Amino acid sequence: MSLRIEAIDAGYGSMEVLHGVSIDAAPGELVLVLGPNGAGKSTLLAAAAGLLAPTAGRILLAGEEITADPPEARIREGLALVPEGRQLFGRMTVHDNLMLGAHLIRRDRARVEAALRHVHELFPALESFGDKRADSLSGGQQQMVAIARALMNPPRVLALDEPSLGLAPLLVEELLGALRRLCEEGMAVLLVEQHAALALRYADRAYVLNRGRVVREATGEDLIADGRIASDYLGAWG
Repeated sequence: MSLRIEAIDAGYGSMEVLHGVSIDAAPGELVLVLGPNGAGKSTLLAAAAGLLAPTAGRILLAGEEITADPPEARIREGLALVPEGRQLFGRMTVHDNLMLGAHLIRRDRARVEAALRHVHELFPALESFGDKRADSLSGGQQQMVAIARALMNPPRVLALDEPSLGLAPLLVEELLGALRRLCEEGMAVLLVEQHAALALRYADRAYVLNRGRVVREATGEDLIADGRIASDYLGAWG
């Protein structure tokens, strides 16, 4: 299932943040979105997930327009968002947080068990602390839970907003490796990430946003080799 965003404008009230932004992510691709603070990266994901309505342009999922669809409809249609900050229910157990992610399939026990097996294979540590409160886990463990919860439906397009925020480089690599495995299973992954130099090694393609506009689209390898981009962005974030 592909995600295509075509020439959208979006913002908050009278403040327009995105100006004619177009991106796409195909099945099996890890697509990275880079840019400085305030470039519009989180706004882009909010529009993709239905949390923010574009004022122009359109959004398509598997070729079908979903621009006016509410967030819950997009989840049913196969698009899931892992928001910045994890947003877990801290007093609930890890298992219960995962079950919340499975709310659309909760009546189908076989599908729920299959989804649990999948996330446990992706993040083996989850199975061992399923009975622990989410707020008792480390930052890296909580991020695994946040991603696993989004996979419980399960989606075919996964969007993530700064999942490595506050994590050590080794944990970031583990996280990126898990996302790469999801792509190998045929999922489309759209990733906003601050560790640009590291994430580009895992990405198929990347878009660079600046002041709400796409200023460059290229493969990860080409962006790493681009001296201007490396100087303007990778040096600051890498």
